[in-house]
Amino acid sequence: MAIVTTKEMFQKAYNGGYAVGAFNVNNMEIIQGITEAAGELKAPVILQVSKGARNYANHTYLVKLVEAAAAENPDIPIALHLDHGDSFELCKSCIDGGFTSVMIDASSKPFAENIELTKRVVEYAHDHGAVVEAELGTLAGVEDEVMVESGKEMFTRPEEVEEFVSKTGCDSLAIAIGTSHGAYKFKPGTTPQLRFDVLEECAKRLPGFPIVLHGASSVPQEFVAEINQYGGNMPGAIGIPEEQLAQAAKMAVCKINIDSDIRLAMTASVRKYFAEHPDHFDPRQWLKPARQAVKDMVTHKIVDVLGCNGKA
Repeated sequence: MAIVTTKEMFQKAYNGGYAVGAFNVNNMEIIQGITEAAGELKAPVILQVSKGARNYANHTYLVKLVEAAAAENPDIPIALHLDHGDSFELCKSCIDGGFTSVMIDASSKPFAENIELTKRVVEYAHDHGAVVEAELGTLAGVEDEVMVESGKEMFTRPEEVEEFVSKTGCDSLAIAIGTSHGAYKFKPGTTPQLRFDVLEECAKRLPGFPIVLHGASSVPQEFVAEINQYGGNMPGAIGIPEEQLAQAAKMAVCKINIDSDIRLAMTASVRKYFAEHPDHFDPRQWLKPARQAVKDMVTHKIVDVLGCNGKA
């Protein structure tokens, strides 16, 4: 199956009461681990590339790796998505270069400017067969070049969503309901709680429209413990409870971004491997279990959180 847009994915997810996983990628092993899991589970999947990942790995390399993954997994739909595009020029470059979906994140701008920039990206994307995700509200935390200080985040205002979607023509909308970027989402002792009332009101005002959650990694504590056991220093890394994400997936949320768990799984695997094999130096030796760690984590997310296994 060729790389596809998210349009049909989201229609099926909305009607089926599940969400599609969106996983950030920046190298071959991550792409292989994600798509092998999705392929075996017959699950749709979105491979996301941030501006930072694109600069790190090179646009052409990433597109070709995703094309290879699609060729190796012909029975599942795979979308290639730009995560947190910050300009029209970046979104245009990705669309021109083979991305099927882009996010324009103008959420830090005033409402009218967000509409103006988003509409411009939408018009170009739709003319070239791509779809657009936009954002209202801002999340705290750090992810690549996206940084919002704690206390500066802002929940999405449900009273704005209808006007925004109508005027921009965007295909999906990322909202802020209490998720946060990165592994250090909340202070120790905090009990994270998503604002399902905001989600419900947005869904009520946008019936049938796909909602997206960013910053939804759960920061599995077994990975944090393993990283710390083998020389790491990650005190107080706390994420979103998986049961809350599973609840959101059964509502209007059609796409859930998993932004840190892959990195944690890989890092824990690599640290453990080198502690147990200090004489090894061949990257294939330590990247193989790291790839398997990604695959195992994605398998768990697809089955136990997203509920999209068998939905390809």
